[in-house]
Amino acid sequence: MQDLTGKLLIAMPGMTDPRFERSVILLCEHTPDGAMGLIVNKVAADVDVASLLERLEIRARPDVKLPLLNFGGPVDTGRGFVLHSHEYAAEAATLAVTPELSLTATVEILHDIANGTGPEKAILALGYSGWGGGQLEAEIQANGWLTAESNAALVLGSDPSIKWSAALGTLGIDPLTLSATAGRA
Repeated sequence: MQDLTGKLLIAMPGMTDPRFERSVILLCEHTPDGAMGLIVNKVAADVDVASLLERLEIRARPDVKLPLLNFGGPVDTGRGFVLHSHEYAAEAATLAVTPELSLTATVEILHDIANGTGPEKAILALGYSGWGGGQLEAEIQANGWLTAESNAALVLGSDPSIKWSAALGTLGIDPLTLSATAGRA
């Protein structure tokens, strides 16, 4: 099994699950037991970071630019994750996903973001995307996903609407040339 931790999953046009249609997912962990990742290009509906902080009784400084709040995936949608640039680390609570990207899932990072002392760049995500052992590999084999190298500029970039095309572009693929059907040679 190839470890895909830190790689991007890019949904193929034939992806039938609307939750993952045109999704770009950063895989935060991939082991023989399964995989976990966050969708980085779907803004959460009905809630934003300011509202979320207010619910948690965290007051943001007025001069702080708050990051986007994403739909990270359909699993455990009440749980939050912060995908961020590597210079920030919460002791024993930050997972280095790549040399450029880290993941933290504590209330402490939300306080730091609100105070302007958090990571330089971040995406907050509600929920995550998860697969059981062998499930992701089967979906890739069935032409559901392409894999690509990740980079912080694409993952943490501010315009979610272009991330799917940009991720395909890192592979030299024009989205208009992709087919929704798989072939067998």
